[in-house]
Amino acid sequence: MTAPSTDDQQPPVPYGTPDAPRIAVRGEARLEVDPEIARIGITVAARGRDRRAALDDLTRRNAAVLDLVKAYGEAVERIETGGFSITPELNPHARGERVRAYLGRVHITAELTDFTALGELTTRLADLDLTRVDGPWWALRPDSPVHRQARQQAVREAVQRAREYAEALGTSLAALVELADIGAENAETYGAPQRRMRSMSMAGAAVEDTAAAPLDLEPQRQHVYAQVNARFTMLPPSL
Repeated sequence: MTAPSTDDQQPPVPYGTPDAPRIAVRGEARLEVDPEIARIGITVAARGRDRRAALDDLTRRNAAVLDLVKAYGEAVERIETGGFSITPELNPHARGERVRAYLGRVHITAELTDFTALGELTTRLADLDLTRVDGPWWALRPDSPVHRQARQQAVREAVQRAREYAEALGTSLAALVELADIGAENAETYGAPQRRMRSMSMAGAAVEDTAAAPLDLEPQRQHVYAQVNARFTMLPPSL
């Protein structure tokens, strides 16, 4: 059996060689853009001494909210019911399990793309009886092209930085060795988390002859961040 040569036993040099020096850089990109969608949370409640009466009131109010939201047509991209509950409230001053009232709740989430309609809708929802409105939460879509733009800009920034280092040594880049997506195991590496701009809680609003003026909601700018590691080889500099 032939013994391995000395060259075969040498591990690869991870940081380059004098004939092929390596440059390791990080490329970053930060973009500030307008949001694409806004989400609001709607909680409809009903309370009554009788379970059936509380459930009937909750059903009626839930239908009114859904009809109102759906009336905005294409401005509403998605509407979902997140949860329903009917809970007995015990009388703390009575002996035994005596129910004082029944409380019902339905949680709804609406996603809008028309921010002009958003202000009007939130005002009209908040004007309904025992209806709570939370939000809005501004965000970009998961498939927004802004995420791709940020990643591409981060790569270009890494190449430019490596070129500047090479030029400082009086040489130039030879080849790309590695391009690594930092935090690839983290699903939220790119893009800002969804953030909440404002919150409002209005329940049992008084019925008035005229509708309330629409809220003036200013969309919150979204910050998108991308980051990559890159390694290049460069032509040997004359030092």
